[in-house]
Amino acid sequence: MTEVLTIDEINERHPDEWILIGEPETSESQEVLRGKVLYHGKSRDEMYQAAKDLPAPKYFATHYTGEFPADMVVVL
Repeated sequence: MTEVLTIDEINERHPDEWILIGEPETSESQEVLRGKVLYHGKSRDEMYQAAKDLPAPKYFATHYTGEFPADMVVVL
């Protein structure tokens, strides 16, 4: 079974990578606090492809451990 890691442990173990987190525990504001790393890698597209190939977790989150470019636009 995959161990549950805090978001700080995930950031430390997988710098500058895209992370698929299974069974995330979140704060009231939906900030990921901890969860199980189901996939990690340098490519966001590869993370999404891996997600399609894994058994579907009931809940999941995605997280990037690197720095986003200053001119990047995020749409929620």
